[in-house]
Amino acid sequence: MDTQIIEDILKCMPANEFDSTIQRIQTEHRLKLAQFWNIKSGSKVLEIGCGQGDTTSVIAYLVGDEGLVHAIDIASPHYGSPVTLGDSINFIMKSSIGNRIKVDFETDVLSNDVNFPEGYFDYIVFSHCSWYLKSPEELFNILKKIKKWGKTLCFAEWDTRIQKNEQLPHFLSVLIQAQYECFKESSLSNIRTLFTPKDMQDIAERAGWEVIGDAIIDSSQLQDGKWEMEFVLSDYKKEIQSVDLPAKLKSLIQSEVNLLEAVSNQDDVNSLFTYTFIAK
Repeated sequence: MDTQIIEDILKCMPANEFDSTIQRIQTEHRLKLAQFWNIKSGSKVLEIGCGQGDTTSVIAYLVGDEGLVHAIDIASPHYGSPVTLGDSINFIMKSSIGNRIKVDFETDVLSNDVNFPEGYFDYIVFSHCSWYLKSPEELFNILKKIKKWGKTLCFAEWDTRIQKNEQLPHFLSVLIQAQYECFKESSLSNIRTLFTPKDMQDIAERAGWEVIGDAIIDSSQLQDGKWEMEFVLSDYKKEIQSVDLPAKLKSLIQSEVNLLEAVSNQDDVNSLFTYTFIAK
């Protein structure tokens, strides 16, 4: 991987005040994805679910001065920690790549107010945001609606197929959250619906996309697995008390939490790998 590209992109991102290595690792991962998608200079890209702009900044760097990244997110600019979405994007917009980025927060892609000309974008990026969705139906409706807007879909999400024991805490954390999220009417959680790689491909194909290539990216070095584990262990009691769960499901979740606590003390907690595909 070209270290100069990483250094150039990092200059455009707000540094994490607690650990300077966090942004570097996150950016390196996004660059791996964008290189697999083969994002070309001069391209117009629609990014759905931009968050704090980790992927936005990488794509903006790759499309160059002649390109455009139109990033949208349903969340408020005040959402996110330790840096809010709005503060992070504002920092990026003031950097050397800011002139090729347009961002719309609090924007629901399924709203009738959101529309673009047919074939306007060269790429539509949907990366690490499908688990935020309310249901498989919502993902299907999004992928179906956006199909006419762009030529190529670039999709990425955590791969639920555990490759090594150190990934078990991340997987358990995801599974626990996905179970109690099924009973919520509304949520701001990171994980609301769990999709496996087969689910993602099947939904995309039903929505009219043809998958032409896929890959598994080693993302085990990312910090997300540890973050999800810590979140579940600190918040699961409050979460399961906030919804009306069947007694048997509560017992099952408690057993899963006990298992998570047992494996949380291992030396290394690795994130899951990332599954990505390209579709036309």
